[in-house]
Amino acid sequence: MNANASALPVRLLTASGAVLAAVAVALSAYAAHAVDAGAQHRLYSAALFAFGHGIALAALAPHLRRNLARVALAALLLGTLLFSGSLAAAVLMGTSTALAPFGGTLMILAWLLYAADALRG
Repeated sequence: MNANASALPVRLLTASGAVLAAVAVALSAYAAHAVDAGAQHRLYSAALFAFGHGIALAALAPHLRRNLARVALAALLLGTLLFSGSLAAAVLMGTSTALAPFGGTLMILAWLLYAADALRG
């Protein structure tokens, strides 16, 4: 894959990580000031995972060298969106958290895939 073809996915992953971190800060502020204690737990969990994985994406994506790592980080982004999004949507829109377990599983698999790529050297 040439440098131009791989640059866009890397920039998107990096920018997505930064946006996730920003959303996490907003979710935390909203949880602290606008919801009851029961909703706070869900929003804080959503924010924690969005922030941590957002920072990871923003830090790791610019250093990708292989497609396997790129796939791993794309899966990490999708898993985070499903997990954190499901928790936040449950509080903000009254939806189900049914997608959260799929997102969590995808995050676990993505980290294992990233580890496998790292071991490949």
